[in-house]
Amino acid sequence: MRIGTGIDVHALVYNRPLVLGGVRIDSPMGLEGHSDADVLTHALMDALLSAARLPDIGELFPEDDDAYEGADSLELLKLVRRMVAEAGFAIGDVDLALCAQTPKVSPYKERIRATLAGALDVPVASVGLKATTFEHLGFVGRGEGILAMAACILCDSLGGGEGR
Repeated sequence: MRIGTGIDVHALVYNRPLVLGGVRIDSPMGLEGHSDADVLTHALMDALLSAARLPDIGELFPEDDDAYEGADSLELLKLVRRMVAEAGFAIGDVDLALCAQTPKVSPYKERIRATLAGALDVPVASVGLKATTFEHLGFVGRGEGILAMAACILCDSLGGGEGR
């Protein structure tokens, strides 16, 4: 087994759609970024890549590469899933924490879990998601940005354990 973690943060800005975990969220503000800036999916991708000991998303999908401008992070997650499988691993479990003062994401949590599970080709029960505020502290608490953290467990799908 391998464990990986990922973290991402993006600033909230006006005139951008807000996408979290592949789901469009009703909000007057969205996240600033080169792609769709899906902070939750970005943290998840980095956790998966970390556990598989592959390059991080900044190396794989650089923001100075026009090919990724406006990219759909859910499609990038599917690519990462394939890379993890090619490296000899199966996704065992993922757990996500979304830190946002605004907007409230509770009404979207189950849809986000289902969307991410579909992209990862795992049961919904293998995707954990919790959301919290920062009690009005720091940039998250002031509503200036959103922070996401992810952890995952990968299982050796090839057998043989070490030596990759």
